[in-house]
Amino acid sequence: MARYREYCSVQTKLLPVSFDRQILPGTFEYTLNHLIDHEFDLSAFEARDSNDETGAPAYDPAILLKIILYAYSRGVVSSREIERCCRENVVMMALSADTQPHFTTIAEFVSASSEAITRLFRDVLLVCDAAGLIGREMFAIDGCTLPSNASREWSGTRAEFAKKVQKMERAIRAVVDRHRQLDREARETDRGSRSDVRWRRCAPRCASSSGSWPRMRTRRARRGNPGRAMARTTTAPR
Repeated sequence: MARYREYCSVQTKLLPVSFDRQILPGTFEYTLNHLIDHEFDLSAFEARDSNDETGAPAYDPAILLKIILYAYSRGVVSSREIERCCRENVVMMALSADTQPHFTTIAEFVSASSEAITRLFRDVLLVCDAAGLIGREMFAIDGCTLPSNASREWSGTRAEFAKKVQKMERAIRAVVDRHRQLDREARETDRGSRSDVRWRRCAPRCASSSGSWPRMRTRRARRGNPGRAMARTTTAPR
């Protein structure tokens, strides 16, 4: 009878992770990281924060842009999902420097800077396409797939190039709008859930106290000065 090496899958192994080594040259995330850190002007995003002397430190817009744009390139368009990826995905951990922004921070940033994000992502994609990264990694933006021969298609006239850029902007804007819509729906769901929880907590108390209401109506009203009836206050039992 054959013998096999013993093994056990119920065990723990700690692996050291060097974040800077997770962003490999020749990938979309490497180009994105370099462009945002060294090439693009982020002053439009930095102007949002006015905590120079007071207030808590804010998340660097560069960090938020990296994780949002990388998430878009992978089809993730929800602030809650982006937050989860920052905890579970090694590349997202590396791009965010393991800062793990809360989903409300991400949602507020996208809501306040949607147009600037659209323009920046457009410029990132143009650079990546010129480097041949889009065709090799082959990702789609809201159903608008960017093919591997995009650079050759854009080698025509300026008018043709401008038309392609406008098409890309519309696709990116649709992604950002979808992101904001999903965040709004998540907030509404949260509000509904909290209201339902409050009702479930309150309903038994209200039901138990409702039995005393008929008896209260039959009791004589207390008289105050000058002879007017005084209102009674009922409190649900705790």
